[in-house]
Amino acid sequence: MSDCVFQRYRQHVLAIVQELLPNVPEETLARVELTPTRDPSHGDMATNAALLLAKVARRKPADIAADLVTALQKVEGVASVAAAGPGFVNITLKPDVMRGILPAVLNAGEAYGASQAGKGLRVNVEYVSANPTGPMHVGHCRGAVVGDALANLMAKAGFAVTKEFYINDAGAQVKALAWAAYWRYLQALGTKMTQDDFSALAPGGLQYQGKYLIPVGMELAAEYGNKLTETDADGAPLPAPEATWLETVRGFAVAHMLAAIKEDLAALGVHHDVFTSEAEVLRRGVTDAAISKLEQQGLLYEGVLEPPKGKLPEDWEEREQLLFRSTQFGDDVDRPLRKSDGTNTYFANDIGYHADKVARGAQMMIDVWGADHGGYVKRMKAAVKAITGDTVPLEVVLCQIVHILRDGQPVKMSKRAGTFVTLRDLIDEVGRDAVRFTMLTRKSDAQMEFDLDLVVAQQRDNPVFYVQYAHARCRSVLRAAAEAAVYGDADDAALASASLESLTSDAEMALIRRLAEWPRMVEAAALAREPHRVAFYLADVAGDFHALWNRGRDDASLRFLQPDAVEATRARLALVAATAVVIRSGLAVMGVEPVEEMR
Repeated sequence: MSDCVFQRYRQHVLAIVQELLPNVPEETLARVELTPTRDPSHGDMATNAALLLAKVARRKPADIAADLVTALQKVEGVASVAAAGPGFVNITLKPDVMRGILPAVLNAGEAYGASQAGKGLRVNVEYVSANPTGPMHVGHCRGAVVGDALANLMAKAGFAVTKEFYINDAGAQVKALAWAAYWRYLQALGTKMTQDDFSALAPGGLQYQGKYLIPVGMELAAEYGNKLTETDADGAPLPAPEATWLETVRGFAVAHMLAAIKEDLAALGVHHDVFTSEAEVLRRGVTDAAISKLEQQGLLYEGVLEPPKGKLPEDWEEREQLLFRSTQFGDDVDRPLRKSDGTNTYFANDIGYHADKVARGAQMMIDVWGADHGGYVKRMKAAVKAITGDTVPLEVVLCQIVHILRDGQPVKMSKRAGTFVTLRDLIDEVGRDAVRFTMLTRKSDAQMEFDLDLVVAQQRDNPVFYVQYAHARCRSVLRAAAEAAVYGDADDAALASASLESLTSDAEMALIRRLAEWPRMVEAAALAREPHRVAFYLADVAGDFHALWNRGRDDASLRFLQPDAVEATRARLALVAATAVVIRSGLAVMGVEPVEEMR
């Protein structure tokens, strides 16, 4: 029997529908829902079945609703059923059915809420994928948290998830990093050359000037000495021809930056299963093979693109180039695969990378990108459709920028100038859990402000504190019960067999109904690719629990621990313990550690 009470009674609804209307298409049945009612006085759950079936059955929704009411009244565990509005059917379950959620939670533990909705589908979730040109900054943080929480959520919903980081180590920005690291190397060796003179030599100038590259230069000097330089008449180091040092320094710098990125991600609680190198994908010929496949399908041609709308880029020229017919797959214009110098465009390399993910067994791909990549979505989806025959879907989750505030003022940052706030700075200041939870308090495509003062404030409008405080209060009650030694064993396994008939108050039943929603929440949030729903749900759980706690202050009969009512106390302890379990289950999806007590 499913732990999800909504899923159990949805099966009853579907069975009744199929008996009433045997020829309902599967796609219609799949849209039948049982959802929590907004107002508990209307029941525990409502179904939209009558509304969906009206067109198929060519009957009025109200008539179908009436038939559903008659049939549902006979289902075991149903207390009452009523039609409502234009065709909804509200269902009220018997209190024992709802109270039965508590032993299910306590027996399952933090696995409560897990489902098989994903049916083991192999999903590759790629996120962060920052250029390895410097430390992680706060601009990377939201995508890291959203991607990691989404991967956790989908795994809990029954998908076989691979967490992946794509290392962009083959482009112009990594070459610029190599030049910047080489400059720090020359400095470590004591060059007399000025930075301005060196910048004049570097293609595009010295682009990365942050101090974070000084240790890289020192390590290069320690390992290679003067082997990668030439010298002036006094023996002082001077730049050698690029061919002498570029590959060595580029590989060294990328490895150093990637190690730093992994350390920063670990501090955030983010651990990827796979790190894929763009340079390695190119070396293995995967990109060339993907482009060749598109050519064999007649999807490439030499052509001239229309000039971009608005102001023309300085480097735009009207010329023939190799184009992909992406408009055949829903894109706005066809897209170039070669630059004027004959090298691949970023898009061409990304086609190869996605082909590589498919070759490794991905049955679905989800990319988590910054909102500034929104214009890239259509072309990438078009390419994936072309190379997979539309058998492996690509979904893109966009993350809007986060504005960091300190003392009410925005914190500005620039990676190239070296004046940014690093991700590690943020974690050190407010803590990993506060960072992760706060980043999930808004939908990913909505802009947000991260207020450094608010996220550490111990007040109700800080959701991090509010949810953690609820868990700490639960644990405090359970510790007090164990120390009192008059209520019997207070561990989850023992409380799962407690008699629950005394749980009758509105506040207690409201909390139980909320806990019953968790399995459904997991499925719905996973299928919608919206991990922020978990943060909202946990805030609701915390609100219901705090409300019950506060009721106990005014009504002694609702207090959790009552020495003269041991059985009633054990029932309440079961409710408290189940609440703690659900909060921990939700926090685990978010990658946040629950606290035992507030300090």
